[in-house]
Amino acid sequence: MDTIVGVHGIGKYRYYRDAGNSVSGAAVAMRDKWDRYLHKGLTGGKPHAKERYITEIAYYAHLLGESKDDSPRAVRSMNAGAQEVFVAWAKQLDSVGEGLTGALHRMTGWLLDRLQGNAVDFARFFCPEVAAYMAAGSEAREKSRAAVAEVIRRNRPKVVIAHSLGSVVTYETLWANPDLEVDLLITLGSPLGMRNVIFERLMPAPVNGWGERPRKVGRWVNIADKDDIAAIPPGLRTCFTGVDQEALVNLDWLDFHTAEKYLGCGALNSHLKPYLG
Repeated sequence: MDTIVGVHGIGKYRYYRDAGNSVSGAAVAMRDKWDRYLHKGLTGGKPHAKERYITEIAYYAHLLGESKDDSPRAVRSMNAGAQEVFVAWAKQLDSVGEGLTGALHRMTGWLLDRLQGNAVDFARFFCPEVAAYMAAGSEAREKSRAAVAEVIRRNRPKVVIAHSLGSVVTYETLWANPDLEVDLLITLGSPLGMRNVIFERLMPAPVNGWGERPRKVGRWVNIADKDDIAAIPPGLRTCFTGVDQEALVNLDWLDFHTAEKYLGCGALNSHLKPYLG
């Protein structure tokens, strides 16, 4: 079996806390879950015999901080950077529409009144963590990329599976470290193409409106749920060259973004099986 590294998405600070502020403990706990989720996708739900598919999870959530408020107040009380991300993200949702204007705090309240509960729950993790990572001169961005690079460099995986914000960290990490070679990059629920939030702020910056597959990545497969409000747009071929294959899946309109649903949906199977012999 070839080496596979996973890179997690948003809202994973609790693993660090539950492991007694241990990065390695958080990574092991997440790897165990990813193995279970992937086993379901690969076998159709046959009994799990502690199969190991993921060699290691590159863990970085502790570098972005923790969202401690579980209520809708968390969105209203976000700092200015996170609220800017919230407004820019929410304006891209079909349920809200384009061309909104107004003061930041008033806009945040206006949007909250119009978003469904699952979108608000998502926003309280997505917006602060994206803001922390994408901020100009962000120390968290540099340290997150270093954490992911260290895991990839140590394991030399054939495959990297990157979920959610992890796809952004992985994309930038692979560009910033040309010694890191990956045969297959799989992005799940990726916000890499999200305009006015992530795409224009990527490092390296897109050229003439186009990003590019990292040079040492052999193949890039992107998988997104049609209702995933993080994956805007769900297809990355409209703004990145070098995306070899894309799949639009239908996971769960209430549970549209989790690693559990993506890894267990079966869409990764044909891409991973050559590495699981």
